[in-house]
Amino acid sequence: MSAPDFDRLARQLRACRICRDAPRHGPPLAHEPRPILQGSASARLCIASQAPGTRAHASGRPFSDPSGVRLRQWLGLNETTFYDARHVAIVPMGSCFPGQDAKGGDRPPRRECAETWRVPLFSALPRLELILVIGQYAQAWHLGEDFRDGLTRTVERWREILAQPRRPRVLPMPHPSWRNNGWLKRNPWFEAELLPVLRSEVRLMLALDEQEPAA
Repeated sequence: MSAPDFDRLARQLRACRICRDAPRHGPPLAHEPRPILQGSASARLCIASQAPGTRAHASGRPFSDPSGVRLRQWLGLNETTFYDARHVAIVPMGSCFPGQDAKGGDRPPRRECAETWRVPLFSALPRLELILVIGQYAQAWHLGEDFRDGLTRTVERWREILAQPRRPRVLPMPHPSWRNNGWLKRNPWFEAELLPVLRSEVRLMLALDEQEPAA
C-alpha cells in the first residue's frame, strides 16, 4: 500500500476547524484557527513541536520567532534549509495557536488536533529517519511509556532513546523558548553533548539528499 499524500492531507488540515466548531476537549478555540505545518513525502527530519505561538499565528510560518532562531542554531541549519519542506517536516502536536492563559503563557495544544491528524500525517512521511520531540506533549505522544519522570529525566536519557531500534528514531529535546534559559544553564550537558550529535545527524541526512539524483 502506498503512503497517503502529504500535500493532500496538509490542505485538509489547513481547512480544519474542529477545535472551534466541534470541540471535544473543553471550550471552543476563541479565535479563528490557522493551522500551520510543513513537510513533504521526501523529508527525512521531522520537528514534532508543541503548537504555534503568537508570531507564527500572525505570519503563518512555524518558528518565526526567537525560539526558531535558537532551534536553527541547535540544528546547525540556515533559514533557507530549515524551511525547505523537501528536507524538514514540522508537525506540531496542535497545528493552531491555542491562545494564552491568565498568566500570559500559551495554553496546551488542542487535543483534537493530534487525535484527528497525527497518525495520517506521519503515515504520509515514509522517509523520516529522525523525529525531534520538543517538549512534554510531543514526548508523551511519540515515546509513550518511554516518557516518564518528566521532561528533564527523559531528555537526560537521550542516548538510550536515540539508540532504540524504532524507525524513525526519536530524540527528546526541550523547547528552544527563552523561557527555558534557566533549564539550559542548569543542564550544560545538553549543549555540550547532545547538540553535537544532533548536528552530525542533520548533516548526514542532508548529505544523503544531495547524493540522490534529481527527480
